[in-house]
Amino acid sequence: MNPANFRTLDLNLLRVFDEVMTERSLTRAAHKLSLTQPAVSNALRRFREAMGDELIKRSGQEMAPTPRALALWPAVREALRQLQEVLTPSTFVPAEANTTFVLAMADATAAELMPGLIGVMDRDAPGVSIRVVPLTTRDPRRLLDQESADLAIGYFPAVFTDLTARAQAGEAVAFSHQRLFSGEYVCVMRRDHPLARGPFTLNRYCAARHLLVSFSGRPFGFIDEALALLGRERRVVLTVNQFFTAGKVVANSNLLTVLPRHFVNVTGIADQLVLRELPFAVPTVHVDALWHHRVHGLGGHQWLRETITQLAKAASAL
Repeated sequence: MNPANFRTLDLNLLRVFDEVMTERSLTRAAHKLSLTQPAVSNALRRFREAMGDELIKRSGQEMAPTPRALALWPAVREALRQLQEVLTPSTFVPAEANTTFVLAMADATAAELMPGLIGVMDRDAPGVSIRVVPLTTRDPRRLLDQESADLAIGYFPAVFTDLTARAQAGEAVAFSHQRLFSGEYVCVMRRDHPLARGPFTLNRYCAARHLLVSFSGRPFGFIDEALALLGRERRVVLTVNQFFTAGKVVANSNLLTVLPRHFVNVTGIADQLVLRELPFAVPTVHVDALWHHRVHGLGGHQWLRETITQLAKAASAL
């Protein structure tokens, strides 16, 4: 862009461009910007004329960016983020705040973090409220993008692989993340289960009846993926969507389940359960916080992330 063009450019067009690039939809962008779709379409047309490039073309139901748009977007997004932080500086005062944060996480993660968070809120931020919603997917970006949650906490390996690939390709990514703690999964059964003692072999594991914890309801999890790599499979006879439910069921049945090791201690029924190392290799579980860039610089969100990070650090040290 030459200086003459920049002097006459309506900078509001940059916000429209950023939102259309993020949403890949004029309708969704208009909703986020509180504008009509014709207004967004007109603004995009003006920006195209100013840049001398089509920028975004329709491809089926989506809007596909041109190479010029992909090259522009990271700089535009970063400039808008910096402007937002300068023009709306953080003024969040926990003791005076009266707001609600929505967190998406599994029950095991909530059991680990929420008692400590409530303690901090009682002491430092009595006007703040937390609403925890179920994490029903391993890719919560849509929840965050649609503002259905402020923060998602969980195990999202495929998301981070995709974000890394996009960043390496020069695309602007709309999400940030932070590692909270790492853990491992173990096989859990009732204390007097026949497999609670003696050799715990792969054959004995696969021959047993199993309970699967699946947030989405899909009857196939990462344990089944690990077994498939070995040419083996297990028989899942019950699928539930909560770790607490799984712990209660296996404590009163002959089913086996797989739970995060750190979670067992907060079930309240740890004395009824036996933990055994899985007889095959599975990846280390990394629990991360994931959030949208639009909230990154907001004082309240920064306070929330920093508080949860400290609580996770303290919990993992126990």
